[in-house]
Amino acid sequence: MNKRLSRREFIKGGAMGLLGVAGIAALGQNALKTGVSPLGQDNHGGHGGHNAMPTTVGEVDHQRNGFDPSELLTDFDYGEVSTLENGQTLREYRITAVNKEIEIVPGIKYPAWTYNGRIPGPTIRCTEGDRIRIHFANGSSHPHTMHFHGVHPAEMDGVPSTGPGVIPPGGQFTYEFDAEPFGLHLYHCHAFPLARHIAKGLYGVFIIDPKNGRPSVEREFVMVMSGFDIDFDDVNDFYAVNTIPFHYDKHPIQIGVGEKVRLYLVNILEFDLINSFHLHANFFNYYPTGTSLQPSEFTDTIMQTQAQRGILEFSYKYPGLYMFHAHNTEFAELGWTGNFEVLP
Repeated sequence: MNKRLSRREFIKGGAMGLLGVAGIAALGQNALKTGVSPLGQDNHGGHGGHNAMPTTVGEVDHQRNGFDPSELLTDFDYGEVSTLENGQTLREYRITAVNKEIEIVPGIKYPAWTYNGRIPGPTIRCTEGDRIRIHFANGSSHPHTMHFHGVHPAEMDGVPSTGPGVIPPGGQFTYEFDAEPFGLHLYHCHAFPLARHIAKGLYGVFIIDPKNGRPSVEREFVMVMSGFDIDFDDVNDFYAVNTIPFHYDKHPIQIGVGEKVRLYLVNILEFDLINSFHLHANFFNYYPTGTSLQPSEFTDTIMQTQAQRGILEFSYKYPGLYMFHAHNTEFAELGWTGNFEVLP
């Protein structure tokens, strides 16, 4: 009798017997390591191989992918800046939707849809009250849009029923509006079927800083939580922050003792109702949506449904290696896990 291999069987067995997707490379029998390695043990590649979870063997080709998750953490795009006649700051961005094959884990390539050839798309950053002008071009083979969370006129909403509607292949449109309210937002494609357009990679972060800024910190990072359904059955097979499963497990994020960290966390996970973030051996101040300068709670674990987001602020008292991950164990064992390496 035929039986579909479930995600849980994949974890237990340590290998995927059948991918069943044309054009995606088969995962070799040894492509997943199921044993748990002691922290600090040197394993396959990466930054010392600090693996406290099952993990992949080897590395994806970041150069071929066109982006490196370690660089995405701090890659803020402030646009081309000029001043309008009324004195308002104008920020212009150029974003193109393109089809692109992305290596998700070693040996598995995914036919993604991307903004500017990367997942997530550029992290657009501006200040409250700036005029935002996004020159969007559709270089893909499917109709797409850009829908921004925030406040703007209906014709700039990037949905099929208003303004230009969906932008056909080869088409162009310029989205323009004033940046408000301040906070942590996102953008994504809003073409039908919406779930597939998001799941295939058409999303990014949109940060609007308050006019007077936020209190200074030593480090700012962006993390986008998502998943990948590699056999297109509407069930995720891998989970990650900033696209590549296990990346920050193999390449811990280095910070210093006492350094204040501000983490912009966005959940764009499709096909699962809830995602979460848990920080080991520490607590953080949490600012939901980033629209307040006062935290709502002091905790070590938060949950977000799709499109929810928030700002986390914390610092570490002691040096060492500290995990962060989804507190849904299945998500963590399928890639949504990492480490902060706190240096003296």
